[in-house]
Amino acid sequence: MTIDPTSWITAGAALTGVVALILVAGRLARRAGLAPQGSGRLRIEESLALDTRRRLLLVRCDGRNLVLLTGGSQDQVVGWLPPDGGA
Repeated sequence: MTIDPTSWITAGAALTGVVALILVAGRLARRAGLAPQGSGRLRIEESLALDTRRRLLLVRCDGRNLVLLTGGSQDQVVGWLPPDGGA
């Protein structure tokens, strides 16, 4: 069974059209407020390499800062930092 070049072109155009429709639908959903705008609850604020394996991370979670130590035999929570408004 051989496939002629027009079939390849048709399949490529159909795939491109479907991907374009998915991207447009995603943008419309974000503008309508149906999808998150990218402001997640969890993000890495700072990262410090301690050695070749271990890393100290400052993570922001729900408005609070958390210090994590990763890369050793197991990851550890070092602790929560006080809120920004506190002394």
